[in-house]
Amino acid sequence: MHRLTRDDIEQAARHVYQVMPATAQYAWPLLAERLGCTVWVKHENHTPTGAFKVRGGITFMHWLKATHPDVRGIVSATRGNHGQSLALAASALGLRALIVVPQGNSLEKNNAMRGFGGEVVEYGRDFDEAREEAARLAQAHGLYLVPPFHAELVKGVATYALELFKAAPDLDTVYVPIGCGSGICGVIAARDALGLNTRVVGVVSTEAAAAKLSFEAGEILETATANTFADGLAVRKPVPAAFDIYGAAAARIVSVSEDEIAEAMRVYYTDTHNLAEGAGAAALAALMQEREAMAGKKVGVVLSGGNVDRAVYARVIG
Repeated sequence: MHRLTRDDIEQAARHVYQVMPATAQYAWPLLAERLGCTVWVKHENHTPTGAFKVRGGITFMHWLKATHPDVRGIVSATRGNHGQSLALAASALGLRALIVVPQGNSLEKNNAMRGFGGEVVEYGRDFDEAREEAARLAQAHGLYLVPPFHAELVKGVATYALELFKAAPDLDTVYVPIGCGSGICGVIAARDALGLNTRVVGVVSTEAAAAKLSFEAGEILETATANTFADGLAVRKPVPAAFDIYGAAAARIVSVSEDEIAEAMRVYYTDTHNLAEGAGAAALAALMQEREAMAGKKVGVVLSGGNVDRAVYARVIG
């Protein structure tokens, strides 16, 4: 992937803002009091789909329609937020959107994808098996296979980081959850395009730690399972193109436990009255884990989404 310029990201932002406004970032006082540092929260839970992925969907579909004008539709695999993004963006262009999810996927995310115009197919025991089925369906139905990571997705996602850095250019560190990698790569791209020195720290679940293991080994490693309730983190193997970027440009990768993620979800509610899904709370969980090292600093955390099933959230809050 070529290095994105500020012009690249600002052009992507113009496409994004035709569909949605910029999201807010706030320095919440109760988080600062709790953690002993300034905490800027980037509120990607306030997009039209409730997660940051919508930005990439918008820019990707704009690129796809321009470069493949005869395309009839798309197919992709997801745990939910990527699928909602593509369903919304494809439907707006009159294209079919076939979305493959693992069996037992979030019912509420499945319903949301259908609400945005997607056709949902359940297949496989996890995201990685759903991704293999999506490739098969692309061939069978003559649809364009949208990967979980692509330069146009990163370009769109980088627009949230551009907003954050323009509002708070002097952040010492930004914590970003890692699933397939578009989020952290978008933050790295925006940081570099603006010439900032902010450290970018990736966050994974201890139950889906392939990105951290790979980062520390300097090569791609795969885990046997990815059984985390933070479904946006539930990936068994890094995407090579994404790993090439964050493997070289991230400061470090932190793993957080299921209990730490749940506690961060509760903290978001009590300190900011915001709803965070598991992956959305992971960045705050990592900051809470590293609070001593971050004392007195200006820190950013990406609340990447708020799409959590009611039963799961009730259990966490309870």
